Amino acid sequence: MNRMFSEITPEIIAYSELCTKNSTIETELYKKFKVNRGLRDLEGNGVLTGLTEISEIQAFTFENGVKIGKEGKLFYRGINIENLVNGFVKEKRFGFEEVTYLLLFGDLPDRKELTDFTNILGKYRSLPTTFVRDIIMKAPSSDMMNTLARSVLTLYSYDDNASDVSIPNVLRQCLELIALFPLLAVYGYQAYKHYNDGQSLYIHTPQPELSTAENILHILRPDSQYTELEARILDIALVLHAEHGGGNNSTFTAHVVSSSGTDTYSVIAASLGSLKGPKHGGANIKVVQMFDDMKATLDDWTDEEQVRKYLVDLLHKRAFDKAGLIYGMGHAVYSVSDPRAEVFKGFVKSLSEEKGLHEEFELYSMVERLAPEVIGEERKIYKGVSANVDFFSGFVYNMLGLPLQLFTPIFAMARISGWSAHRLEELINAGKIIRPAYKNVCERSEYIPLEER
Repeated sequence: MNRMFSEITPEIIAYSELCTKNSTIETELYKKFKVNRGLRDLEGNGVLTGLTEISEIQAFTFENGVKIGKEGKLFYRGINIENLVNGFVKEKRFGFEEVTYLLLFGDLPDRKELTDFTNILGKYRSLPTTFVRDIIMKAPSSDMMNTLARSVLTLYSYDDNASDVSIPNVLRQCLELIALFPLLAVYGYQAYKHYNDGQSLYIHTPQPELSTAENILHILRPDSQYTELEARILDIALVLHAEHGGGNNSTFTAHVVSSSGTDTYSVIAASLGSLKGPKHGGANIKVVQMFDDMKATLDDWTDEEQVRKYLVDLLHKRAFDKAGLIYGMGHAVYSVSDPRAEVFKGFVKSLSEEKGLHEEFELYSMVERLAPEVIGEERKIYKGVSANVDFFSGFVYNMLGLPLQLFTPIFAMARISGWSAHRLEELINAGKIIRPAYKNVCERSEYIPLEER
């Protein structure tokens, strides 16, 4: 039964060839009709489709009408992300809960507001009775993003006000999902490893007094142990991934689906489907796999010339997955620098020293320095290339001993805060359903009776 369900038969292959033949649109037509593919103009600028107050990316300026890249900046509700991180790190506090409050409500909380908000998240960090047994433990998936999406959609059935799109109710739903995402993903992972790989099953109860980052490590690790540095760096990773300008694919998905008037669970599940895509949320996995291949392939991965040659081979599809990419390098918006990577870098070095992985950090630093040079020499590029946040986040997750299957779900555990803020913003400023136009370029034809075809 399972084989037939998953099998691609010769008939399906034939149908797919027919589908491809009759659904391929000539590239020239996009230029002819001035269609902004991917909602981007010919210079790669995103087409404005809405307004937001939640976050902003600054990556270029214009001088005499010429677009010039500059050091990237990221702002949450108008506050520079570097200042946010420096603020809570200096005060030796965890920042994800504070940043979530800022994204949702538009202001930084005072001490009492932050304590109350953290207590609310702690109260919501508990799944419905029997949910783990009846939902998560049954038919576990090898893909934790699918597990997350299925669990989110199933939570609809446990909510007496699931379809109520009033702001108080949607806010309540969003807060619950922000609190529950770590449990849904980690419990799903534990169930899969138990049933598929025969490993011991651990279902640790979250602790309401712990931060989100601490709880992730607490429920994931068999002994629930972690160092302060590990928890603080994971917290910074969550902060840096919580939101990114509103124009990214999964956040735009949240706006589009919210504009239809549907329920919160459907909106978040749709955003999860977007984030799962390797062009969006899965890049840090590729970074780790690329470096593993590099270390396994090279005789001496401390030799700069060998590393440079490997990077050239990557671009010419002779190494790793032969996709022609140096993963973790470059970004659709940032050209000179990704502010998230810049913030992350110093903390990554500290963690590598704690873990005894200084040589690995030096390799990452070498690739960060060499890759832009190699790309500039081997490719015709019209903007700068620098390391993006995925370049370092994959290394951090690897040092924390997080399984690859949870890399993208951890991204989701952070970005649910941004999705929630944008869903609320879409509903508060509710206008028309988002409905872009597509121009039909198919030639007219006549209906032919079946016997005459």
